[in-house]
Amino acid sequence: MTSPSPKKRKSAPTSVADFSILPLTLPTHSSLPSSCADAKHYLYVKAHAPAISTESTARALFLANVPIDASESNLRDLFAEQLGGARVESVEFDTSVPADVSHKHFRVEQAKEKGGKKDAGENKGKKRKRGEDGKGEAMVAEGVVADEDSALPRIWSSAMRKSGSGVVVVFLDKASMRGALKEVQKAIKDHTTIHWKGGEALGVERYKSHLSLLYPPPTLLSSTTNAYLTQFEAVTSQRNRALAHLRSVPDEDGFVTVTRGGGRSAPAARLEMAQQKQSELEDRKKKKGSLDGFYRFQNREKRKEEEGRLRKQFEKDRRRVQEMRERRGKVRLES
Repeated sequence: MTSPSPKKRKSAPTSVADFSILPLTLPTHSSLPSSCADAKHYLYVKAHAPAISTESTARALFLANVPIDASESNLRDLFAEQLGGARVESVEFDTSVPADVSHKHFRVEQAKEKGGKKDAGENKGKKRKRGEDGKGEAMVAEGVVADEDSALPRIWSSAMRKSGSGVVVVFLDKASMRGALKEVQKAIKDHTTIHWKGGEALGVERYKSHLSLLYPPPTLLSSTTNAYLTQFEAVTSQRNRALAHLRSVPDEDGFVTVTRGGGRSAPAARLEMAQQKQSELEDRKKKKGSLDGFYRFQNREKRKEEEGRLRKQFEKDRRRVQEMRERRGKVRLES
């Protein structure tokens, strides 16, 4: 008798919807068993097509299900060394674990200056650095760290991506993007082995480095704290100057907000505003109380309460009179 022939394994699909499925060979780790030596990770690639297009949309690729240790450097190496040598301009990730510290600046335009509306429209949503140009000054958003010197020391060696995360890879031009996409499709068709270069150490080594980073030296903490306090004082004074300037600029109707003293700082101004709102709330409560009896149902409820009170008092007086009548004519013995 002949033994039944083993079933052939189905090959992985090469595309789904608009995505081309690119298999990546993951690096081996000493902590993993030998059966995981040739583990595959499938990367989904397509031309970027968001709902709202931008200037860089035509020269960008969208990658879904990136490895958890993906970073800008290993994605650049992937396209530069194994997928045709396309040059990457920028890499935009959606999320990271833990989240990266945000360094945000926004430009303070001189209010109502000539051409100010045009500049504000062109620079809307763009990050600006302090001292980038002389037309306006940049300000750090309140509660946001301005630079790496004033941020707390990192407690993880690198950020990990969530499973199934996506990334937008922007190339230098449209031809580079098309060439990279063709190289991806060619590698899938020819079954070319694409090796993924891992980032920082994973597994136990990652948590060992995390444990060592949890306790930074006191000198590093001291320098970070001093840098943050210096930045906070500078930003606070800069924000107060900007607010004072904006208070002197007329609004759309041509009116200027009059302030008392002229030198109110931002915390004091917020406190004064809160006290003003509290007094307005109390005034509204008083006005609301003066409207008692204005509506018909309020008068009806008051009459019902008054009738109930009189009825209770009448019953109480009636019981007292009855007790007095019962005691009349009776002799009380004194002890």
